[in-house]
Amino acid sequence: MEVTRPTSGARSLRAGGRPGFAWGFGRAACSIGCPKLPPEPGACKPGGELPRERPDRSISSAHNLPESQVSDFPNLTVIRHPLVQHKLTVLRRVDTSKKKFKELVDEIAMLMAYEVTSDLRLEPVEIETPLETTTQMMLSGKKLTVVPILRAGLGMVDGVLRLMPSVRVGHIGLYRNHETLEPVDYFFKIPPEPEARDFILLDPMLATGGSASAAVNSLKRNGATRVRFMCMVAAPEGVQRMLNDHPDVQIYTAALDRGLDENGYIRPGLGDAGDRLFGTR
Repeated sequence: MEVTRPTSGARSLRAGGRPGFAWGFGRAACSIGCPKLPPEPGACKPGGELPRERPDRSISSAHNLPESQVSDFPNLTVIRHPLVQHKLTVLRRVDTSKKKFKELVDEIAMLMAYEVTSDLRLEPVEIETPLETTTQMMLSGKKLTVVPILRAGLGMVDGVLRLMPSVRVGHIGLYRNHETLEPVDYFFKIPPEPEARDFILLDPMLATGGSASAAVNSLKRNGATRVRFMCMVAAPEGVQRMLNDHPDVQIYTAALDRGLDENGYIRPGLGDAGDRLFGTR
């Protein structure tokens, strides 16, 4: 089986900051010194010039805002890994079944969690291998805590747990009043010592930002100091609301869509994530 190498420039876009760890895969730009990999047309030759880098066409931006507008939000990271984008496109489709929708939410959450946790703090620990004593790195401090915003956020939990099975799970019960578009809270439960934990709030959609902001308020009132927010589709209005209310909270999303319609739905969006996950309205 032929193994391809990661192409350059295929990392995730972090608005106003460093790139993330989302890699795309393709052929190497130059095959010199690799006899098993024949050169592609335009590849470099011994003594010649390097070919110009090909544009990255792996991701369509038809439904997303231009990168120049994404960069307007310093609190936003858009994860553009090809697998995430492919699965998100299938997730959006109106003919995707409830079963497939749940599977895709689970898979996308697992893939996104890798990027969301890329800057967690580490500390050196001494361990015994079968051969010797060595000092290696492990996550620092209390266990990470994921907090789904009920009900749609529940669909993302298992995917995150598959990547990090030892994390604690809290719950915040919020729903959006479809007339006022404001959040209504009804449940709150998180592990003890919140000031020593890193929290990841989970909700597939960031629309007006009201529910997300209210959830962060609840966490902070109870002692949380390190919070990040993970969603699959975001609207500029919601990202701006979070920037205004909680500039310290980084948002991770797979897509920044065009905006909200008169009913507060993200366009083009993917519909009501809770309804599609659970089959109830």
